[in-house]
Amino acid sequence: MHFPYIGSGPYCYANAFAMMLGEHAPSAAVIEFATCSPFGMQLIGGTLPFFDPYGWTPEAGFDGALAALGWTCTVVRGKDAADALAHLREALLEGPVWIGPVEMGHLRYQPGKTGPFGADHYLVVLEVDDERVLLHDPEGHPYASLPLDDFMAAWRAETIIYGEPYTMRTAFIRRAEVPDLEVVRASIPAAIRWLSMDGDHDMPPGSLGNGEAAEALAALVEAGCGDTLRGHLNHFAVRVGARRLADAATCLARAGYAEAARVAAAQARLIGSMQHPLVTGDDATAAAALRALAPTYDELRSALG
Repeated sequence: MHFPYIGSGPYCYANAFAMMLGEHAPSAAVIEFATCSPFGMQLIGGTLPFFDPYGWTPEAGFDGALAALGWTCTVVRGKDAADALAHLREALLEGPVWIGPVEMGHLRYQPGKTGPFGADHYLVVLEVDDERVLLHDPEGHPYASLPLDDFMAAWRAETIIYGEPYTMRTAFIRRAEVPDLEVVRASIPAAIRWLSMDGDHDMPPGSLGNGEAAEALAALVEAGCGDTLRGHLNHFAVRVGARRLADAATCLARAGYAEAARVAAAQARLIGSMQHPLVTGDDATAAAALRALAPTYDELRSALG
């Protein structure tokens, strides 16, 4: 039996979008579903795992998600730091601005963040002056204040493997009132495409998707999960992967996709079950969960039609 999850987790861009959409925002679960993030798995370069579709990045899912939600916005990318800051100051005259990706390691109000480590993140900027930026960080830091130099270093995003530096979204306009269940149903064709790994994807050599990715990651974990891989899985990939699929199961069930909801819930349980084994060093159990996960991607694709 699936029981919906509500709580904290690394849902930075979905929460940032919800802030920008204001009183008309759907739940973060529906926003995340509309980006199609739950529908697949990838092992980038054969070494870096994410429980999201092969070739997918947050940037790849945003425009489709906004369209399904009935919204549009304007994307601005600064040519350099001075140009980006000028655009940001101008946009803030109309209200808060959605920013990202940024390098999380430069957000020094977050405990333990002392420099870049390749972690992407999204923020909502409220104010800026000559010295500091005031922002809402969906990682749990409302009204955080950050020195302008640190903010600009984060926004440069030079250590992030996707996206472009100095990207912001503003002028959010609601074009249509779309009920949550219609958002879910409208997102299904894109979800099927991502699960099918259709199209060309600019991926590094050795990259794998879905069942092959799960099997290969199981072998990596079983052979001796290094500190870097373990930390990535424990602190981010497992947490967000399990939540995405739990939310997907909830959305699918409410929209009448009973079998797809069952498969997504099973996937969420398998990914979530890896957290304790990976933290405690029981790598064989974590690898077994990944091998059980492998065939479920084809099952979910079939269940979605």
